[in-house]
Amino acid sequence: MPDRPETWLWLATWLEHNFPALYAGALAMLVAIWRIIYSGGRFRQLALEAPLCGLLGVGVSYGPSLIGAPAEAGVFFACMVGLFGVEASRAAAAKFIRKKVDIL
Repeated sequence: MPDRPETWLWLATWLEHNFPALYAGALAMLVAIWRIIYSGGRFRQLALEAPLCGLLGVGVSYGPSLIGAPAEAGVFFACMVGLFGVEASRAAAAKFIRKKVDIL
């Protein structure tokens, strides 16, 4: 791989295009880790919920452009996912979907 500069160029380009989402996911995971440690959570919760918050944060980071907010707000939304946790995010999404179904 070091002898193929086009591979490194492709990786650098990919990172440049996806860095905001990766940053948002990593920050959501870090916020979740600190929230779990602060609240006295167990290692099992830390090992399962923090990566889930990070992955959910990556997904949420692409959402602001869908609702007309600036793209930089994705990091904020991802951090909120890390702060509230997976269960609260799931409950909020279920409530939102129920509202939309009732409207239709």
